[in-house]
Amino acid sequence: MAQLLPRERTEIAPGAFHVPDWLSPDQQRELIAACRDWATGPVPMRNTRMPNGSHMSVQTVCLGWHWMPYRYSKTADDVGGGTVAEFPSWLAGLGRDAVTAAYGERDDSYEPDAALINFYDSTAKMGMHQDREEKSLAPVVSLSIGDSCLFRFGNTETRNKPWTDVRLESGDLFVFGGASRLAYHGVMKTYPGTAEPSLELNGRLNITLRVTGL
Repeated sequence: MAQLLPRERTEIAPGAFHVPDWLSPDQQRELIAACRDWATGPVPMRNTRMPNGSHMSVQTVCLGWHWMPYRYSKTADDVGGGTVAEFPSWLAGLGRDAVTAAYGERDDSYEPDAALINFYDSTAKMGMHQDREEKSLAPVVSLSIGDSCLFRFGNTETRNKPWTDVRLESGDLFVFGGASRLAYHGVMKTYPGTAEPSLELNGRLNITLRVTGL
């Protein structure tokens, strides 16, 4: 989306940073192509089944470790038992670059080993939740590609206020660690048709990189 004024890197909460327009258009297209490949398997993208029998509205595929409510496994035990795709080293390098961009200093010890790739169509949402299945409290890196969304970043104690609403646009980076690592967060809605047409993506991709500590 064209901007009259540049959007600035902002600390949304202690340890949580929004870095607008971090991914170049070429990087976005490369990640879209990679996500389309990952979505086909060995464990295909799916709507995760929750313990109560309902299904999440977002579609998810995992790398490195397979996430299911509420644990990680090397095999997709909830969808046939296939072995999860490997986590590529180049993606770990992108994660280190992201942490550097967010915090302003290089941390070569940051070694993400799992990625959750979520696809949002025009109706998909993500309720307020914590990323707490990881044994490590290293930062979570979140990359947005495609349609814009309304992202809600809250506090570590409750799903309720206080929270901050942030519009995440294609190419934006969001990193949260430190005091905000276990903050509740969610995607309230997407804005259909807001992606740059040249991306040829109808919807929103969100790639989150984590250090599982497993």
